[in-house]
Amino acid sequence: MSATLAPPEPIAPPRTRPWRTLFAVMFTTSWAGNQFSPLLLLYQERQHYSTAAVNGFLGVYVCGLVPAFLLSGALSDRYGRRPVMFAGVLAAVAASTALAFGESGALMICLGRFLAGVTVGTATCVGTAWMKELSQWPHDPAADTGAGARRATLSFSLGSLAGAGVAGLIAQWGPWPEQLPFLIHVALTLPFAWLVLRAPETAIGGGMPGPLRARLRVPAAGHRRFTRVVLVGGPWVFAASAIGYGYLPVLLKGATEGWGIAYATLLTSVALAASAAVQPLAKRIDRRDSARGVLTGLVTIVAGVALVAAAAHWQSWPLGAAAAVLVGAGMGIGMVSGLLEVQRIAGPADLAGLTGVFYAVSYLGFASPALLAAVAAATGAPATALLLGVVGAGAVCALAVVRSYRRHLPR
Repeated sequence: MSATLAPPEPIAPPRTRPWRTLFAVMFTTSWAGNQFSPLLLLYQERQHYSTAAVNGFLGVYVCGLVPAFLLSGALSDRYGRRPVMFAGVLAAVAASTALAFGESGALMICLGRFLAGVTVGTATCVGTAWMKELSQWPHDPAADTGAGARRATLSFSLGSLAGAGVAGLIAQWGPWPEQLPFLIHVALTLPFAWLVLRAPETAIGGGMPGPLRARLRVPAAGHRRFTRVVLVGGPWVFAASAIGYGYLPVLLKGATEGWGIAYATLLTSVALAASAAVQPLAKRIDRRDSARGVLTGLVTIVAGVALVAAAAHWQSWPLGAAAAVLVGAGMGIGMVSGLLEVQRIAGPADLAGLTGVFYAVSYLGFASPALLAAVAAATGAPATALLLGVVGAGAVCALAVVRSYRRHLPR
């Protein structure tokens, strides 16, 4: 007598979407990174820091970012996304707490900016890999293959926009402009230290085996597609934002006298809004068989920097606003396209690690205002000439991407 076995019941799709919790966590941590940008003019006016000094504060941010990008991804592959992301949220609280005491001197500002870099580096690198893993089966079976990259980039853009907008509005018209923006961020971020521990863990492979040095190695970083396409376009993503809404407001200080902080906030908000708005288009531009997405982002950024040069030359704030739209659009396209390239290249064991390398190289562009200010101080060259040099360098990089347009594709 034979028994008829009933077919197994299909696994029910999850009732919750844990990527939404992670989206909110990444929103608040990216807020920590960008709330400082509109306050550069405030520090110049109230604490009398030089242009080189305030641009140097942007450079300190990179000092926290790069090691966080290089270490946090590999550590999360090894020890799990949750504990490393939890550390990033705690660093966000510490960063804003330090910046709230920035009135006491440059040391606290530098400490806060360094910790903000650690925050954004950790949360962006680990969060992007985690978002991809939570945007697929079994956590979100309805999501398409590019959903993780788009969600991660959108959360970053919206968090940066909110942080810059709130800080800038308070700095221009609100009370306690050097303390209140950071205290608001602390109050918003603290609950996520608990929520992040409730998100499902996805890094269960243990990453690279062996000692720490082996765990931090990212073999996919040597892939020719990564070195000849992704790394060529990467630094321009955040060079665009640093020049477009970090450096330009300082250059247009005379043309926006009396409302400079509000103008800096406007540029930041416009650029980040353009970055967020263009991301659905970025997925359509991207192609698996070419570098169309990376090239489009790079060309858009170079055009935006050319407009920045024109705005600085003619001291035109409307041209500056138009430049912010272009650099923001280029940043959004470049970020989404770069992440999609990374996700096609990386294996499961080094996804977070390769994402970290990509972000580390990309955020090197954030040091561009400090570099431009230092060159201007040393040589006396006008800002317009330096920016045109940046445009020329961007054109050379675009030609390099064209050369590898359909080459070295991952299998």
